[in-house]
Amino acid sequence: MSLDKGSVGKTNFIEEHGLWSEDMKRQSLELIKQVKKEDLQTIRVAWGDQHGIVRGKNVMARDFIQSLNNGIDFQTATLFFDTTNNMFAPMFEPDAGIGMPELAGGPDAILVPDPSTFKILPWAHKTGWILSDMHFQSGKACPFDTRSILKKMLKELNTQKWTYVVGIEIEFYITKLLDKMLRPEQSGWPPEPPEVNMISHGFQYLTEDRQDEIAPILDILQQNIEELGLPLRTIEDEWGPGQCEFTFDPRDGLEAADNLLLFRTAVKQICRRNELHASFMTRPGLPNFFSSGWHLHQSIFDDSQKNNLFVNYSKSKAPLSDIGMNFIGGILENTSAATAFSTPTINGYKRYAPNSFAPNYINWASEHRGALIRVLGGPNDPGTHIENRAGEPCANPYLYMASQLAAGLQGIKNKISPGEPDNKPYQSNKRLLPRNLNESLKALEKNELFKQKFDKQFIDYFVKLKSSEIRRYESYVTDWEHREYFEVF
Repeated sequence: MSLDKGSVGKTNFIEEHGLWSEDMKRQSLELIKQVKKEDLQTIRVAWGDQHGIVRGKNVMARDFIQSLNNGIDFQTATLFFDTTNNMFAPMFEPDAGIGMPELAGGPDAILVPDPSTFKILPWAHKTGWILSDMHFQSGKACPFDTRSILKKMLKELNTQKWTYVVGIEIEFYITKLLDKMLRPEQSGWPPEPPEVNMISHGFQYLTEDRQDEIAPILDILQQNIEELGLPLRTIEDEWGPGQCEFTFDPRDGLEAADNLLLFRTAVKQICRRNELHASFMTRPGLPNFFSSGWHLHQSIFDDSQKNNLFVNYSKSKAPLSDIGMNFIGGILENTSAATAFSTPTINGYKRYAPNSFAPNYINWASEHRGALIRVLGGPNDPGTHIENRAGEPCANPYLYMASQLAAGLQGIKNKISPGEPDNKPYQSNKRLLPRNLNESLKALEKNELFKQKFDKQFIDYFVKLKSSEIRRYESYVTDWEHREYFEVF
């Protein structure tokens, strides 16, 4: 700390460790001009944690400008939190309980802002928002920063002069807040969920009247999302009461992941300011609620982003090129392990069921919503791509996308065939998807691809993190158990 340099980060940290490209340096200078021109008062320096939850600090504008040289100090204790901030490892042990002495005791890390991600938040007074990457004070990238894992996979893809292009289709619920449950006894660990009511009835899928009924909040969301510059494509009425689906035009992989992270936090904040509660939980424990999903649309283009490498231009009748078919083959081969990233919560597995619009088996098909991988388009169609229908809406976007890339590229490299399409995907003879998070974690522990591509240190960390969540769940006495056994035994 010094009177002239302030207390933000470490002096000249970014330049000293060569963390920005020349383009990022140029963007940072333009960003300083924008902050001053718009007379912004606060910048939220954000970081997507291991769960894909946005954490960060509200930094005053004058100190934010310093952070573009120094970074911003940030508490590494957040790396030890499960979804409700329970500590999953003994952070104060010499190796922090995860084999990393540099994290013992929860030392500060440095968040390094990425100037390309800067936004002005239309719903917050004179407030900016910027994503960042986590580094240790030595300058080394934190191995548990999931954004860096996706960037690593994209860098590998770029050695082929290829670009990963992603379209997002995500479902969630909007409910009316009746009771925020803010009394002291309700502020447990985790706290009581809010008491809510519906903003409309459900089960009239894609009906104009239902969508118009909740237009007041949809209009507010649309206006704010578009002002952020996110590539909103459609807003649709889903099955459940107050269940919505927002879709986004295709973007390159990192931008798509960053956009999804911002979208989720924006929706929750905007709804809360309007006395509503938005939830991306897969299957809320409320009567008549239908499961929500996150369908990931994917293709690979060449560097010009003009040629879709998944398109079959040959005389064969295959729905995809050899590259596309092998990409599917790699995903299918690694799906049991990758499900830990596409469906990282205990709740998400309640979605996998026959005849449910969600997959049940590890299979693929052309234009069939019951398959895990759905192929859209066909020979000579420049819009041809694949859709993974396994994801849940609260998945970490960086890990979900990185897992698809790692598996798909292995499929291309090893020319893995996906086999024949399943025309009856709910009567398949293929392997079942993992039935629960524990099954997917066991598959992940055995998977050599993800240990290699994500690093074994990260896989061990992730398995410990999610296993702790499972243990907490298994120790909880449910209402069903109490009713079943308390009186009869």
